Amino acid sequence: MASPTLKTGQHREGSWYFPLRLNLVLPLVTRRCVAALLEVSLVTTSALLPYGIGLYAEKYSKAEPVPLNPVLGATQNAIAKTLAYPRLQLTKRVTPLTNFFWCASLVMPVGVTLWQLYLLGKTGQTIPKGWFGVRVVTASGKPPGLIGAVWREAVGRWGLPLGSAYLLWRYTGAFPDLLILLGLAGLMLLAESFSSVLNAQHRSLHDYIAGTYVSDSSRLLLPYWSSFESSPSPEYEEVELEEETDGQWSNHQKATWGYRSATVNPITLYSKSQQHSPNLWLWMRRNPGLTLLIVTFGGMGSVLGTFVGTQIYIQSQANWRAFNQQKNQVFLTLVKQLSSTDSTAQEERMGSILALGRIDDHRAVPFLVDLLGQENTPSLIDTLQQTLVSKGVQPLPHLRILNQSLANDQKTLTREGKPGVGGVLAVRHRATKQAISKILTIYDGQVHNANLSYINLSKVNQGYGYFNPILNNLNLSGINFRYANLSGANLQGSRFYGPGEDEHFGTFDDWVSDFSGADLREVNLTGAILDNVLMNRTNLIGATLNRARFYNGSLIGANLSSAQLINADFRRAILENASLTGANLGEAKFSLSSLHGARLGKVSAVGSDFSSADLSQSSWQGANLSRANLSNANLKNVDFNSTQLVGANLRNAQLYNAKLRHANLSAADLRGANLAGADFLGVTFAMAKQNKANQFITLPPPKSNLARIKGVNFTNVKNLDEQQLRYICTYGGLHPRCL
Repeated sequence: MASPTLKTGQHREGSWYFPLRLNLVLPLVTRRCVAALLEVSLVTTSALLPYGIGLYAEKYSKAEPVPLNPVLGATQNAIAKTLAYPRLQLTKRVTPLTNFFWCASLVMPVGVTLWQLYLLGKTGQTIPKGWFGVRVVTASGKPPGLIGAVWREAVGRWGLPLGSAYLLWRYTGAFPDLLILLGLAGLMLLAESFSSVLNAQHRSLHDYIAGTYVSDSSRLLLPYWSSFESSPSPEYEEVELEEETDGQWSNHQKATWGYRSATVNPITLYSKSQQHSPNLWLWMRRNPGLTLLIVTFGGMGSVLGTFVGTQIYIQSQANWRAFNQQKNQVFLTLVKQLSSTDSTAQEERMGSILALGRIDDHRAVPFLVDLLGQENTPSLIDTLQQTLVSKGVQPLPHLRILNQSLANDQKTLTREGKPGVGGVLAVRHRATKQAISKILTIYDGQVHNANLSYINLSKVNQGYGYFNPILNNLNLSGINFRYANLSGANLQGSRFYGPGEDEHFGTFDDWVSDFSGADLREVNLTGAILDNVLMNRTNLIGATLNRARFYNGSLIGANLSSAQLINADFRRAILENASLTGANLGEAKFSLSSLHGARLGKVSAVGSDFSSADLSQSSWQGANLSRANLSNANLKNVDFNSTQLVGANLRNAQLYNAKLRHANLSAADLRGANLAGADFLGVTFAMAKQNKANQFITLPPPKSNLARIKGVNFTNVKNLDEQQLRYICTYGGLHPRCL
């Protein structure tokens, strides 16, 4: 018999394509890992690249801002909520290019992922797998298909490891530390990937889940188990076939099976053994009596169960209708009694009001609130107010609407010159204020996320509407006070920021109150906790905020003129374009805060801390910043004209183009400061000391009063006079005229 031969073409080394070279150099496991890394890198790059371009466009583009795409905000909130990350305040308006590229950073990773899954399902290879000669196949040697690819990647490779890591992080005490979550996710992914070393076929967990195998792409699409000669498939039984007598094989067969021997060995195939599954119909024919008995009892049980269930349902519905009818009758009877206008029925009406407060009917609270807005008798108004308070936090939304309506009615009467006519309105308005404040006090800590926007709880000193809001030491975190009127309210020691339902600070569901646009004139917030609170454009004129904590708060455009801020904590707060004219900032903490463009004329900030703060373009004319810490602060284009900076720490501060006309820098420390372009007209470096015996005789300034300027470069400083130059040259300053 002629020996079959396999003709192979002669290949030059230069014609080998890239995956074939890698097949000869790197083992399959290494190529799998590198390909997986490249797959992740492709998805990550498709997200980070457009996001970075969007950030660049936001910073340098001069185009007119447009509203932020709402999908971006919703996506960020969803991610932050999942990862327990603090709720970020996205800019509401961005440049058109930023909007476009940030949206692309959401769409492109999804597109790249879907394309890779499609390739994997149809061909068994993603683009990186093709580069490294790696193929994913099923047991029959075919590509896994779209469903198999999604099951393998989304569930096996990423879903189970990351899901397990998230559950461990969320419910084992590691929450909300993101570093621990990142570590757990990495360990789970590594464990899942390296599970392939535990079996001879090098299959990872995701391969077992999807029923796939990983092999060299140069191998033919044969059943994967055919390469394992030692163990035939257990699904087949042995059948022996006779070999061909003529020994003739086609060139295609030779190339396919790669036979090199002259003799064709017997081929062993395995056919699946047949197993008889249980046959229900055959069993019923063999056991007719037992079958009839089962069917009879089953039918009787079904009929009886249906009858009993129907009767129970009918009776329960009848009881429910009877109960509702009785409750409705009670409600209608009480309403009828309250509709009586007879003056002698006042006690009866009062009893009906109290009875309405005790019944469990969803119509009771709205009816009582409407009645409060119409009642004229002061005693009944008080009774209504007390009854509503007894109903808990349920009346708050209805009282808020009534409060706004009564406040608007009072404003209308005042504009029309009829303040006396509003006596009853004032009594009703006072009752709503009292009801709301009592609910907040009694149910302290149970009104999170309540909406009290546009509400009026302002202090009234006299008349029918006399009201003094005292809400001290309460937990009011998470309440929405946007555009509310709380002027004159006493809120000492109250808390407006707290942990959310997860009971951890600094996570997405934190309870943060919102006072944006609210009227808080002359409010007393001494010692209050206002961390992260929103107070954008809030009116705080004359407010008392001593020892209050505004850490990381947002007070953009807020008005704090004449406010008392002694020892207040504004670290990392944002007070851009805020007004603090005439405020007392003694010993206040503003480190790492932003006061860009703020107005601080005539403020007293003795001993305050502004280290590393952004004070660029702010105005401080006539302010007292003695002993203030301004080290490493951004003071570009700041206005310090006529400012007292005695003993101030200005080390390493950026005073580029700062205005310091007639400022007093006695005993100030300017070492390391950047003074390029600063205006020093009339600046005092050392305060001379007068002789007590003769006020016309001045003594040289003591050393403690000398500004420390050693090594400071005054070359580009403007308006230096001869006396200032002598001081600079004498005490170590740098200037061309000192040579």
